[in-house]
Amino acid sequence: MDAFTPQQTIELVSRIGTKKAHMRLDKLWWNSFMAGPLLGFGCALLMSTGASPWYQENAPGLIRTISAVGFPVGADLFTSNVMFMSTALLHRRISVLDLLKNWVVSFFGNLAGSLFFMAIITGYGGIFEETPIYKQAAITLVISKAQTPHWHQIFLRGIAANWLVCLAVFLSIQARDVASKILAIWFPTFTFVALAFDHVVANMFIIPQGIWAGAPFGAGYYIWKSMIPTLLGKIVGGGLFVGVAYWYLYLTGEMVSVTFDPSSLPAAMEAGGPMRRTLTEKDRDTSHQNGGTIHGLDPEEQLGQRQLPQSGTQMMSSIGRELSDDSPYTKTHAERVKQGREESSEEKV
Repeated sequence: MDAFTPQQTIELVSRIGTKKAHMRLDKLWWNSFMAGPLLGFGCALLMSTGASPWYQENAPGLIRTISAVGFPVGADLFTSNVMFMSTALLHRRISVLDLLKNWVVSFFGNLAGSLFFMAIITGYGGIFEETPIYKQAAITLVISKAQTPHWHQIFLRGIAANWLVCLAVFLSIQARDVASKILAIWFPTFTFVALAFDHVVANMFIIPQGIWAGAPFGAGYYIWKSMIPTLLGKIVGGGLFVGVAYWYLYLTGEMVSVTFDPSSLPAAMEAGGPMRRTLTEKDRDTSHQNGGTIHGLDPEEQLGQRQLPQSGTQMMSSIGRELSDDSPYTKTHAERVKQGREESSEEKV
């Protein structure tokens, strides 16, 4: 089976979390900002599909299911970062400060992107003002999400939502090829939408859109009644039920090795990164003119450059190299601090 084991997958989750902890804050911000509108497209589709009065009255479960079909879109969200950063922290590869910086920047980046998309694209764009039915559907949806349920119910729905979201991300990392990754993400995400669980980033679009349309409450009520319980639920669902649980099951007291050496071309692209290229276009053209001989390389190196996809590491993706066993992201936070001090001392000498 061409997939990582659960143990290897949670190890990769830890390494990805470590990599995210060392991302430049400006890039993390804009990456998170752009994720808000991408998820907003799915939320807008859900609200538009839900504007079906007959189905809402006679077959609400069916319209939920239909709405959930097109929802699984998004990118770098706070919700998955809960799992990544919690696992890396438990693995002692990052500090508490690293975790908090990532969570704060990604959360407010998602919020800014969602509000931008809601106000500029769907708000001023008048997407839900074409007919009274669209407007009423937006108001009805946010009332059902923020006003009707109790605080503790929204908290529990947030737990369930991020449990499924982080499971989707976990399964996508476990898969190697793109088609399997898409399928792995789709089913858990479809499930949480069809069951109307609360997603804190999705609500950053849905509830402000309902307030824009005329919902009977304001921003303060939304923050207290929806954003805070959903946020706390996300931390429990993704951090505890996925990050902590899988870390305990597969990483405590274990040394895990993850190999990215491909045995086929699809396996070589397991992380979706650009292929490794060791020859320039000029070198390649020159080698063709000389019958495949590359000047300046000994025979063994020339053989390595002409390896087939099935024969070894020349086809390893760049992300595969970043997350391999010898990458800096496998070291603990203390080991990296010690290494940095040693390198600083050597430079002074």
